Amino acid sequence: MTTVDTQQTLDYDRLFLGGQWTAPATAERIEVHSATTHERVGSVPEAREADVDAAVTAARGAFDDPTGWAHWSPSRRREALERFAQALEARGQETARRVTIQNGMPIRLAQQWEQGFPPVLVRYFADLAESTQEEIRPGLLGKQTKVLRRPIGVVAQIVPWNVPQAITFLALSPALAAGCTVVLKPSLETVLDAFLLAEAAEAAGLPAGIINIVPGGREIGAYLVSHLGVDKVAFTGSTAAGRKVAAACGELLRPVTLELGGKSAAVILDDADLDSQLEDFFAATMINNGQVCWTGTRLLVPSSRYDELTGTLADLYSGLKVGDPLDPETQIGPLVSERQRDRVEGYIAQGKQEARLLVGGGRPQGIDQGWFVEPTVFADVDPKATIAQEEIFGPVLSIIRYQDEADATRIANDSDFGLGGSVWTADPERGEAFARTVRTGTIGINGYANDPVAPFGGVKASGLGRELGREGLASFQEIKTIYLDKLNG
Repeated sequence: MTTVDTQQTLDYDRLFLGGQWTAPATAERIEVHSATTHERVGSVPEAREADVDAAVTAARGAFDDPTGWAHWSPSRRREALERFAQALEARGQETARRVTIQNGMPIRLAQQWEQGFPPVLVRYFADLAESTQEEIRPGLLGKQTKVLRRPIGVVAQIVPWNVPQAITFLALSPALAAGCTVVLKPSLETVLDAFLLAEAAEAAGLPAGIINIVPGGREIGAYLVSHLGVDKVAFTGSTAAGRKVAAACGELLRPVTLELGGKSAAVILDDADLDSQLEDFFAATMINNGQVCWTGTRLLVPSSRYDELTGTLADLYSGLKVGDPLDPETQIGPLVSERQRDRVEGYIAQGKQEARLLVGGGRPQGIDQGWFVEPTVFADVDPKATIAQEEIFGPVLSIIRYQDEADATRIANDSDFGLGGSVWTADPERGEAFARTVRTGTIGINGYANDPVAPFGGVKASGLGRELGREGLASFQEIKTIYLDKLNG
């Protein structure tokens, strides 16, 4: 065990590299503080370039081993990944608690996403990889072709702080199932949960070197992305950072998956019965304190019902329970950091100049510590306003009026982003017809939920490539074609 549990703190003194708890290259450390109390809750070593080199070397060696992970049968990998899933489940409750303490995610949500989702993804992709290895295709020239899918190699994965474990497993699960090895860089704000993941890998007896963890800042991330020992990059984060990652990978002709920002539209059609769907509407627009990339932060409301629906929305968001994220009844917790709160409050100040403040707009009364911002809603927002165009990443929504469905489509598509979205209607067929007009990678009808079987990702400035589903597995595989000598059978 490499932790020192001193009352309320968790302090790790080693990095998980090559299947071993290894002394870091320097004495530099990452101090972790609670988003709710600001108290110090733990620390981990801060990886430097030498640690990244060691991690990549370990991942490279594990991948190139002719008897190693990449050459195991899919069924053998599946057996090992089942042990991993069980080890994650055994630590799931503690994983959820650590995430909530670090980033302010309401605990009930952390139990669903950070505790529940990773084992599901591990099992799903392990099963999928076992059934999608080789394919025989009849040729048009009188012979046959065999198409092979093989692991792409060493994967560099960089994940953000908002949903750290679920996002980690969006790429880690298919990468491991495909036979790849991974160097994972968690965000500075959420590192304690990543070390619990390492403990699960160790407990499951996963082969040395297939998971390596190097916590650090942007400089370490940039070094990892450009490392010559890496074959593929999986990045989740801001669009600005994603452009830099894409540029580096383009220069190296290195495959990359980018899951970036969003400014999605939640479109309420004129026949919607919103009163019966308020819980789902909240989940699609302000879940996780507004710190989710796919949430519908632009609320498009028909002019014919504008006053009525604006009143309904005001009641919904003003009635949310704000408080301690470890309380199961809490719906809105603190933001992840002071810097993030400052950023969100800057947008709120901008919004007060651009639109009519309907709900919130400040810090909640009666809460003296924690990086809290009130659920905030602006009405009468111009579609071109700053708060309607830029990703805020906090509990801040913009209500925009539209005249008819064509106008709603125009407004929904008037964005640099295209990641999520939702349509709300009493007629699901009408909702699907409208959903087809919105240029976005994903969209839900009367709700929004990522399903493991469904490809997830964005268009425009929201990213490149897809996670989840068969497409998510394929992004960690190389395709090799063999032109067979003669027809078989």
